[in-house]
Amino acid sequence: MATSLYSLLAERAWLLADGATGTNLFAMGLESGEAPELWNESEPDKVRALYDGAIGAGSDIFLTNSFGGNASRLRLHEAETRVFALNRAAAEIAREAADAAGRPVVVAGSMGPTGEIMAPLGPLSIEAAAEMFEEQARGLLAGGADVLWIETMSAPDELTAAAIGIGRTGAPWCCTMSFDTAGRTMMGLTAADMVALVAGLDHPPLAFGANCGVGASDLLRTVLGFGAAHATLPVIAKGNAGIPKFVDGHIHYDGTPELMADYAVLARDCGARIIGGCCGTTPAHLAAMRGALVATPPGPVPDLDTIAARLGAFSSASDGSGGDAPARERRRRRT
Repeated sequence: MATSLYSLLAERAWLLADGATGTNLFAMGLESGEAPELWNESEPDKVRALYDGAIGAGSDIFLTNSFGGNASRLRLHEAETRVFALNRAAAEIAREAADAAGRPVVVAGSMGPTGEIMAPLGPLSIEAAAEMFEEQARGLLAGGADVLWIETMSAPDELTAAAIGIGRTGAPWCCTMSFDTAGRTMMGLTAADMVALVAGLDHPPLAFGANCGVGASDLLRTVLGFGAAHATLPVIAKGNAGIPKFVDGHIHYDGTPELMADYAVLARDCGARIIGGCCGTTPAHLAAMRGALVATPPGPVPDLDTIAARLGAFSSASDGSGGDAPARERRRRRT
């Protein structure tokens, strides 16, 4: 029972996406260095629990457990010949969960970067990358994904390759990049650069935006940057639940459900149409986010001072395009 993201966007002012994959799977017993995608076959009940957690918290869209499911990433686990099967399994479990939800829920096939450097700086050509993304996409579509979802990209050529590979399938898709280097992606793209990039693709996405990165404040500054660049496509905001810290040998994100609820409302007021969480975001965070979005009327577009005061200081003075963060002393981040 496929659900069209396009139709939901036409009907709703905002949609709630899901939260973290790794954070929640680690809580279920995934070991550091283990490929989460292998759990699609070895631990399907736990993968289903991941999906059910997002659905139960009110997500309208959730991503499959397939972020590292391309041949390059799976080669590290001697599973590069299993790309199609592992991605199909991820989507099949997701399809069952969505169909049992009792309401429209979109299954988004997660596709992360290859982990390789694109030519001419590295060995991976656009065509080779496009073939990897096409292979993964076909597995996800065979399993029942409604839409494909490219995430955590940093290089324009790799995003272009993903668009080419997905374009060969004809499937709808979305994409997000990670702006984690003083307001830019690791390969130097600004928010305005991404707006221009997606606008020029032969097979453009249904929606685009930012995920992961440094913290919620920085991500919302990027979302404002999309608006300033006159983006016409729906914008996605999937920020981390606070800032990562090492606690007892494990990475812990300090963002509370209350902070993420505030972030969700601010993201909507910044112009995001699809709002979710990334690293550290649990079902408890998602439930608080949905509650806040339902209960809080839309407000004016927040300025940088307001974002910093409510979510914490920016990690850099600029968003990479010349806009400076507030210079005054900022209130300490809530934990």
